[in-house]
Amino acid sequence: MKIIGTQEALEHLMEIEDYIAKDNPERAAKFVDEIIERAESTLPDSPRIGRTVPEISNPEIRELIFKKYHLVYRVHENNSEILTVFEGYRLLRIEEIGL
Repeated sequence: MKIIGTQEALEHLMEIEDYIAKDNPERAAKFVDEIIERAESTLPDSPRIGRTVPEISNPEIRELIFKKYHLVYRVHENNSEILTVFEGYRLLRIEEIGL
């Protein structure tokens, strides 16, 4: 199974990296790589491993939690599409994932 990322998800990852880089640029790049690695190591073999997103209740929209970040993705027949990444202290806004 292939993993693809939306523009929204890529922008959020860049924002996360920029924020962390204010204190530690090396750690920022490593942390974003860890988020990506989590998706790449988990989703191809087990796309339904993440929980259903509580704000949406759609079994095709799921999330992996990595540290305090939520990686929201949609399960398709041949791929998993990363919709957004956000910090867990806030709720997911539906407009972030284009539903």
